[in-house]
Amino acid sequence: MIDFYLNGERQRLSGVSADTSALELLRQRLGRTGTKEGCASGDCGACTVAIGEADAGGEIRYQSANACVTPAHQLNGCHLVTVEGIADGEQLHPAQAAMVECHGSQCGFCTPGIVMSLFTLYEDRQQQASTGQRLAPLDQTQLEQALGGNLCRCTGYRPIRDAALSMQDHPRATPAWAADASLGKNVAELAQDLGDKNAGRQAAPASTEQAEGYAIPHTIAELRELKGKRPGARLVAGGTDLWLETTQQVKDLVDVIDVRRVAELTEVNETDAGWWIGASMSLSALMPLLAEHYPAFEHLMHRFASSQIRNRATLGGNIANASPIGDTPPTLLALDARLRLDGPRGSREMPLEDFFLDYKKTAMEADEFIAAVFLPRPAADHNLKVWKLSKRREDDISAVLGAFAWRMEDGVMRDVHLAFGGMAAIPRRAPEAEAALEGSRADAAAFDQARAALARELTPMADMRGSAEYRSLAAGNLLERLCLILNAASDSANNNDANNNKASTPANQVTLHAYAH
Repeated sequence: MIDFYLNGERQRLSGVSADTSALELLRQRLGRTGTKEGCASGDCGACTVAIGEADAGGEIRYQSANACVTPAHQLNGCHLVTVEGIADGEQLHPAQAAMVECHGSQCGFCTPGIVMSLFTLYEDRQQQASTGQRLAPLDQTQLEQALGGNLCRCTGYRPIRDAALSMQDHPRATPAWAADASLGKNVAELAQDLGDKNAGRQAAPASTEQAEGYAIPHTIAELRELKGKRPGARLVAGGTDLWLETTQQVKDLVDVIDVRRVAELTEVNETDAGWWIGASMSLSALMPLLAEHYPAFEHLMHRFASSQIRNRATLGGNIANASPIGDTPPTLLALDARLRLDGPRGSREMPLEDFFLDYKKTAMEADEFIAAVFLPRPAADHNLKVWKLSKRREDDISAVLGAFAWRMEDGVMRDVHLAFGGMAAIPRRAPEAEAALEGSRADAAAFDQARAALARELTPMADMRGSAEYRSLAAGNLLERLCLILNAASDSANNNDANNNKASTPANQVTLHAYAH
């Protein structure tokens, strides 16, 4: 049974297979065909919808999502808003009205998804304003974040950008569901009721979810029990990668355990040494912590897919996927991250670099799952640089990703960590290249040795994103880039000392705040 609200109306649907997507549910079961299917892989944005979850106080927060890779069962206890539900009769929502006025649509196939991305941006800003926050005009960064996951093949993006900038000038439409003051309370109560009922059903031999091949535990204990009984079940959190097996490879997902509702997996526990981050925390939710402590890592997240994907994708999922070109694992390797694995036999910890064994193979047992990721607290003199190379700046997969961490001590490099994606069958560090830089000054000679070591120890694969020769050359060039930046910062610091006769910003502090490009 899937029990949720759609454009303010409650929906109770039974007999929904485990691998049904929210898009299939909308178009085939509910007849809501305004939401379109384009790529069926979360790349084009034509299927964008807004998924709202209510807090205990009945306040609903909406996030954009790709319906094609959102498991339908994850709509349980949510309020789903589609393009059919945002107007107030004949009065269009500001996002719709602005698109019409600015001629932001030609064939119109992508328009519903673009409108829903703008709707989510508009409503989020309205909620911020309702709390008394003073909102600055939309800037280019906000526009790119909101629209980066939407493709338009015929209109061109200038009219769409104009619509985004002008939608606040249109009167706000208030559809019936938005005017219903009880909706948030009803959604919150539904989510709570489903959680309580699900917790009571876990011991049953054939609960509704399990009979349909889709279980939704709410606690670590329930997840351990399920994983012990069904070690072959596929775990899903955001679904942004797993669901491609059904949309792209036409495979059946018949036994699924959804970990998104396990509260312990979405928490952050801070210690003096760092943070244990729940594996099911979305990348969007993680970004504020990264922005404060690892700005280069946070900036990388802006180039991780799109807002629709980041709102659903999880840190643990990006690691468990074990892709050699995943974006977060190389950065986490450079930061000495650790994992906590859990299962019916208990929990254990390991360094992240011990987790990846071979292409798509990990040290995780069949009945285990990633519970949390430990991110160490950076020292005051810690530095991090992250560079992603891809064929386009946004919403693309890496060809090569380099993550470099180090400290400067008396003019030499210490605690050097160099990690790469796309340079081997797994994301991995480069220990020989690290050794060439450890204890050395950041000069051309040391980096030449590191580059030679890198060429010896890493053997990249060739695919559509780049040849092995290109990847080797590009990875070496990233090391050279780091060398040039370090020396430029050092020269600048020395010049400031000489010219101003006062302490200047150390080179290592400059690079700490130099974002990835």
